[in-house]
Parts: sequence; C-alpha cells; structure tokens
Amino acid sequence: MKKWVAVLVMGCLLVMSVFPLAGCAEKSDKLIVAMELDYPPFETKDNLGAPVGVSVDFVKALGAYLGRDVEIVNTAWDGLIPSLQTGKADVVVSSMTITEARKKEVDFSDPYANSLLAILANKDSEITSIDDLNQPGKKVAVKTGSTGYLFAQENLTNAEIISLADESACVMEVSQGKADGFLYDQLTIYRKNQSYPDTTTAIFVPFQNVEFWGAAVKKGNTELLDEINLFIQKYTAEGGFDTLTEKYLKEEKKAFTELGFHWFFDLANP
Repeated sequence: MKKWVAVLVMGCLLVMSVFPLAGCAEKSDKLIVAMELDYPPFETKDNLGAPVGVSVDFVKALGAYLGRDVEIVNTAWDGLIPSLQTGKADVVVSSMTITEARKKEVDFSDPYANSLLAILANKDSEITSIDDLNQPGKKVAVKTGSTGYLFAQENLTNAEIISLADESACVMEVSQGKADGFLYDQLTIYRKNQSYPDTTTAIFVPFQNVEFWGAAVKKGNTELLDEINLFIQKYTAEGGFDTLTEKYLKEEKKAFTELGFHWFFDLANP
C-alpha cells in the first residue's frame, strides 16, 4: 500500500513539474497598460522604439506601487477601450478625457489632469474665435474620436469637418493651409504653434468647459480602480506630478504661468 502511495505521489510531482499551472489560476504579476504611443511628451517612443513620456513614467510608478511589472502595449486610439473590454489590457493611460459616453463603456479613475480645448489656426485664415470656424467654407481638422472631434461634430455644423487619424496630420493640414483650424487641448496647441510659428497661430479663448483626464479600467473592476485612486492621491501628495512637469513640461509650465492659464496637473479650482 505504501509503495502505491509513493508511486502516486511521484506521479503527481512529475505532472506538476511538466504542467506547473495545470488546474490552477494565478493572478498575473504583470500590469498590462494600453496607450497610443503617438502623443509626445505624454506617450511616445525613444530612438530605439521604447515607450517614454509623462504617462510612461506615471504607469511605471503605478506598477511599483502595486508591486507589479508593467507591460505597455502600443494601441491605436480606437482600440484602447476595446482592449479593456476584451481583457487584453488591465488599464488604459493615454491622455484620455473622461466623458459621459466613455463612462458607459469603461470605469474611470479620479482625474489626474485637466485641460481646455484650444485652436491652432492657419496664420492666413483670419480666425480669432471658435465662432469664426463655424462658418460655411471653413475647414476644421480634428483627430478622430478625440474630444475636439466630438465638439466639432456637435457645435461646428456650418463648417467642413476633416477627421484624421492623428494630431500630427491635423497640424500639417493647418500649417499647409488645407484646413483653417485644428481643435485639441491647450498644451498640444501651444507646443504645435511653437513648432510651426511661421504658418500657425494659437487661439486660447475658452469655448467649452474644463475637461479631465483619467485612467480607465474594465467596467466593474473596482479592485484595480480603488488601487489606482489611492495611488493617484499618494503620487500627488508626494509631488510626483511636479517631478513629471520638471522633467517633461518645464517650458510649457513657464509659458502657462505667463499666460495666466491654469496648469495641467493643478486640479484645485480648475
């Protein structure tokens, strides 16, 4: 009898050594983060193709807080939310604005940034306000699926809307005079105007309510969402966003202060 027990134990050990995960389900030590690496300085790549930027540093700090390795998956904008719904990613951190429509599809963390839309106008277009864009014959470039796109669809019904896959293409449309204006967040508009000062002008006159950015998780994933919210509180209190500003956005912060704009990571009275 003892001999048969010994044989049985040895057989089980052999099976476990060949199939160590058979019959068990373990929580992954990896935090899979989906982001579109096409939005410097927040989400982009270095010369070797590795993810870098504000959001990359942010999620690495989140991973350290959770005790989980971070794997960043470069994902097209229109695939970000589906990546959560299909279980391909645990969280989306990709400069995503919290909107009512998106909240029906995913759960958002507490906000960690705020912004307003602004206009990058062609220098010869004579655009000075959002009303100037909402005119017959005017062409407005927008990134498909962005809040600028949603605003234009709802409010710029007299203009021709040019929907493109990324903001760089939208900027080129304006710079080359193929579009009169491009709608995006203030920070991006400021940076793009600095890159194309001879052909564009930046218009910062507010024309909508403040927008908030958050991390997104699959609907009902309250455990991860609660952990992210606690991390955001801790990261904010310990000056994490100040460090990111100093590393990536020092000149922009200085310009925003001079222009009297509310800073991106300052959520007090936005």
